[in-house]
Amino acid sequence: MVDTMALLPSFIRPTRMTKRPARPAGPPAADEAVLDAPDDRLSPALVAAARGDHTGAAALLAATRAAAEWENRDRYVRRLAAFARSRPEWFENWRTAAPGDPDALLLDAQLTVDRAWPSPARAELLREASPLITAAARADDRDPVPWRIALDHARGSRAGHRYFEELWEAAVRRAPHHYGCHVAALRYLAALWHGSHQACFDFADLAAQDAPADSLVQALPARAAFGYLTDGCGPELGRARLDAAADRAVALSVRLPAADPWPAEVRNKLLYVLLRLDRRDDAATQARLIGPYATSFPWDRFSDDPLGHFLRLRDHLLTGGPEPVPAGLVPGPADPLGDHRGHVRAGDH
Repeated sequence: MVDTMALLPSFIRPTRMTKRPARPAGPPAADEAVLDAPDDRLSPALVAAARGDHTGAAALLAATRAAAEWENRDRYVRRLAAFARSRPEWFENWRTAAPGDPDALLLDAQLTVDRAWPSPARAELLREASPLITAAARADDRDPVPWRIALDHARGSRAGHRYFEELWEAAVRRAPHHYGCHVAALRYLAALWHGSHQACFDFADLAAQDAPADSLVQALPARAAFGYLTDGCGPELGRARLDAAADRAVALSVRLPAADPWPAEVRNKLLYVLLRLDRRDDAATQARLIGPYATSFPWDRFSDDPLGHFLRLRDHLLTGGPEPVPAGLVPGPADPLGDHRGHVRAGDH
């Protein structure tokens, strides 16, 4: 594996659901839309949790740990933590019933970081999460997800690059191509070197070159492109690099299941990047692959109604003919809508 951190200078290496007209139960039709829809494995766990029953969530996370499904485990723990923020009773019951459960420990660590993130006292509150993250990491030494949480925690607490590098090395030792850990590292670089998109692209490009063709890490350069296109600061990057980043993500998207909630977040961000690059045909293809599965991010950066925003974009792409997409639907950093950040969501920090 290529050492992606070695590329950088030494001092830095270190549910909402909304539908159109009602229809029988089952997967949504192409002309409907759902926001942040859970997949078929997560949905029953959330339904049970809403009734106060933690056993579905416990079984789901235990299954991902047993099968070393680290990408699924990361996604599920984020979604379960987001649910527990507003409906904590089921998780409190789980934690009381099985205080040493590795999956409960992991969820506790994620939930504590999520609760601290929007607070003005973030750095102080994050200190309370440190022992929880350590406990989750020790509970299963194979699991990279506690290390992804630790990477997010380090960014939120403004930890130094040497400490971050130690966490990064521990994370990639467990899962060299884990997408969540790579996103956490990219966010750390963006926060540390605000405006230095060159460094972020260098990291993302090298990581993608080293990753298998079907790895989500192939979408990392497009995520760096999204950051550049929405930031509005730093030196200009060449168009060729932005197109190459989008091309990687397009090639990955083709390999992933169509009209499926699992790759929806990657595709929704890619859709924005393609529209900003005026690649309308490619954007229309992504809109078809997304199907009904809109995600709050990135559209809640630009609108208080992310689902409506997505639907307007999709309808224009698929039925609007050759007419240009209205500028207000694809705001850039200079657009007044581009300053909208929506609500703080777990997983967006």
